Order: sequence, then structure tokens, then C-alpha cells
Amino acid sequence: MELLHSGKVRDVYADGDDLILVASDRISIYDVVLPTPIPDKGKLLTALSLWWFEQLADLVPNHVISATDVPGEFAGRAIRCRRLEMVPVECVARGYLTGGGLKEYQRTGAVSGVELPRGLVEASILPEPIFTPSTKAPMGEHDEPITFAEVVDKVGAETAERLRRITIDVYRRGAELAADRGILVADTKLELGWAPDGTLMLGDELLTSDSSRFWPAESYQPGRAQFSYDKQYVRDWAVQSGWDKQAPAPEVPAEVVEATRARYVDVYEKLTGNRWD
Repeated sequence: MELLHSGKVRDVYADGDDLILVASDRISIYDVVLPTPIPDKGKLLTALSLWWFEQLADLVPNHVISATDVPGEFAGRAIRCRRLEMVPVECVARGYLTGGGLKEYQRTGAVSGVELPRGLVEASILPEPIFTPSTKAPMGEHDEPITFAEVVDKVGAETAERLRRITIDVYRRGAELAADRGILVADTKLELGWAPDGTLMLGDELLTSDSSRFWPAESYQPGRAQFSYDKQYVRDWAVQSGWDKQAPAPEVPAEVVEATRARYVDVYEKLTGNRWD
């Protein structure tokens, strides 16, 4: 195998005509990789992605070939997948107002060019899910919000409309399945790419704690920050630490690592119904 790319969380290897996508235990926030890993994170992300790819296979095709036909040293954290030509856009769907979307709304009344009603607050549910794409920044740089018109400029009107439709459809289906299990999906980020035969497919990860904000439905209350089954706990620690969000990042305290791992495990078990060993 040949290492093609080492990203913030995943390493990509070439194996003949296939790719081997390996999820590490690295964690990144604000587009900076932290020096402290989260134990089991890579395996949890891989297992949850595979579960979601299976749940949504009838909605949109994906890049998965096999989760077992991988090198032994990567077992449990790797997927054999098809090679895709990835679209140069991060496809984001939002059903609730939080994070960077909230900040943009507070400044402009819109998110990625989508006008929203006045008077929304932290964690407000949106009238309907919206497509809020962003750039794909190189490692160490920050993704930036872009409008739908800018997506059209990048990929053309037809592809841009397909990206928006698929992103919203995946979000709606994912949010519906998660709600049945007591989890709200505030937002999620998708990666899409073209297979050699021209099929537009889901790639990378899908509806994981790294690519989505998950909230417990039982404690949801707009107007305040929500308990989060994802990286938000680490983001909150980073803000309180006084770190300037530039590399190098500080070591993460053991108690933050332990609490973060517990949240990844908890949401995996709640969503899939499987116990994490």
C-alpha cells in the first residue's frame, strides 16, 4: 500500500484500484489537530459511519466496498472504498441555529446567504433545514462559509443543485432516524465525490460525532448551549483555556479526554442500539 494523504483525522492509502481509509484517534478543532488522542475514537467513527452508510444506502450510493477486507493492523478503524473525485465543497446541512451559523446570523440575519426569520436564538429550530456550504481549506487553515451562488461558480448549476438536494435529503433522513432514538441532529457535514462511472457518491465519514452536532432530545431547550455528544466539549475546553486557536495546540487534560470518549461511546450506542466493547 502507498500512503496518499494524511489528514487531520484520516489517513488514505492506495491499494490497487481501491483506497483504504483509516480513521485515527486524532481529534481536531478549529482546523487544528490536537496533540492528545481520544482512545477508540477512530474505531467509533468508522463503526458509526458504516452503520449510517447502510441505513441510507437506498437514498444515495456511497464509497464503501468492505469493512473487513482491510490490512490487519487497521482492523476496526478502516474501510476499503472506491476512488472518488471529491467535489471541492464541504456540504453542510443545518436544522438548528448554533456554532458558526449562529454567529453569522447574529451579524447578518442570514447563514451562507440564506435569509432567516428575525428573533432566532442559540439552538433555535429552523423553519426547514438549510444548505450552508463551506470551502475545503488545506490542513491548518479554516473552512469559510460560501453561498449557493459560489457553489454554482465552482461546480456548475446542475451539480450544485444535486449537492444541495442530497445534503438536505441525507440530513432529513438522518435526523428522523436519530430522533426516534432520542437524539437531535443539529447539523452535519457531508463529503461527496464522483465515481469513475459518473455516479455522485457519499464518501469519507457520515453523521458521526466529528462531522455532526448531536444533542439529547430530552434536555433540548432553545436559548442556551446544549449538551453535545461530539467535539463541542473539547471546543468549550479550548475556549476556556485561552488558546488562540492556532497551531500548536495545547495538550488536552485527561478528564476532558475521558469525558469526550464517553460522549462518542454514548451516542454510538444510542443511535445504533449496539453496545460498545
